[in-house]
This record gives sequence, C-alpha cells and structure tokens, in this order.
Amino acid sequence: MPLIDKLFSDLAGGLKGIFADNQPWTALDNLKHYIRQVIAPNIEGVFQPGIPLVSPVILLPEGYMAEGFEIVCNDGTKGMIEVWIQGERVPQASLICAGVVFTNDQIQIGSGVIMEPGAMVKGPAIIGDDTEVRQGAYVRGDCLVGKGCVIGHATEVKHSILMDGAKAGHFAYIGDSILGRDVNLGAGAKLANLRFVHGNVTIEMEDGPVDTGRHKLGAILGDNVQTGCNSVTNPGAIIGKGSFVAPLATVRPGFYRPHSVIR
Repeated sequence: MPLIDKLFSDLAGGLKGIFADNQPWTALDNLKHYIRQVIAPNIEGVFQPGIPLVSPVILLPEGYMAEGFEIVCNDGTKGMIEVWIQGERVPQASLICAGVVFTNDQIQIGSGVIMEPGAMVKGPAIIGDDTEVRQGAYVRGDCLVGKGCVIGHATEVKHSILMDGAKAGHFAYIGDSILGRDVNLGAGAKLANLRFVHGNVTIEMEDGPVDTGRHKLGAILGDNVQTGCNSVTNPGAIIGKGSFVAPLATVRPGFYRPHSVIR
C-alpha cells in the first residue's frame, strides 16, 4: 500500500495535487505556491494591518457588516457563539470579534467561522467554513485550514495544513506539519519542526532512511490520529491513520503504521 494511503483516506479537490508523489512532506514544499494560486481574500476594508479591531465585524457572502447584528452566547446556545440578524440566526455569517489582529489582507475566511478576541492571523492563510480560531491563537502564514477545524487558545500554527475536522484545542504548536481529517491534539501537544543538529530531517522508513530535503519538518498525522495531553513529536514523525499517542509520550522520527499505539 502506498504511504499516502496509509495516512489519508481521501484527498479531496486541490489537496490531491499538492501531494506530488508518495512522499507526503512534498505537500509542504508546494503549499506556498498552492495557497497563492487559489486564495480569494475577503477581509479588505475590515481591518488596519497590525491593529486590533476595535469592534466586532461579521462577514457575509455579499460583504461585511459592522453593525445591525447581535452576538448571542448563553444557555440556549450551549455556550456557543452565534450571530443573529433581525431576530434570526445566520449560521453562514462569520464573526470576527473585537481584538482580532490581521497583518495583511491576504486572508480568506470561509462561512460560519468564529474568530475570538486576541487571535492574530498573518497571511497568506485560508481558513475554511465553520472553523473556530479561539482566543490567543496565532496563525503565522502559509496555513491552509479546512472545514470544521479548531485552532485553540494559545495555539500556534505555522506553514501547515489542517484537513477538515482537525482540532488543536489548547496550548499546541503545529509547525511545518500536516494534520489529516479529524485529527485531535490533546492539550499542550507540540509538533516540533527543527532538529538540534544542523541538516535536513531524515526519516527512518520501512525500507531505510529517507532524506526529506527539508531543514524544517514537523509531524504528518494521518486521518483520525489522536494525541494525548503534553505529548511531543520529534521532527519527521509520520503517524499512520487511526493511531493513538499516549499523554506525555515523546514520538521519535520515523514512520508508524496505521492504528499504532505509541507510548
């Protein structure tokens, strides 16, 4: 079975094109160009570079609104933030709360996105529909974030791909990494991307070591991988789909077969 198939069940749409061969880390080599080809920025007029928004804004397909809407978060919404206009909930509205910071306009925000106060986004970045970017999150550029994802409190994402449903809810670091569908990172998980020793990241594969050609490479987590709290992956950890990483575990570089349990 090809390595890609041991990681991802379905590479939908354009994602398939950026995985150029059976070496999944090449997607990171192609990511910068890919984002610049497909991005449709939609925050023009909403912000001043580097300055926190002073009041909330909502994005709709036809443009943005700075007033005339209501933000609801109570027992009735089960603690979730909702946008209401003229007495009706508008699930396709994306809410950018006061205190969010954008550094440039090369940012595309999908529908139903919630961006909480204190989040900072450096473009280019694409944030998919129904994704949450929570308080204190830091999106550092060249990030492709799918639908229904969570970039949580005090979580940093840099030059990475999060496929649909990937979640990093609390205190995570995701650098030069790929998260498959419905990956969940436990609180405090760190995907390290830089070796102490100078040189490219080399991965021990089933057929022997492979030089990735990359100076920085974090982890590649297949679909439905779950990592426990305060776990750490070393640069070049490739974990097959459906695997579990125990809390506090340190994952060495190399390939782990699907449905592994890593302690």
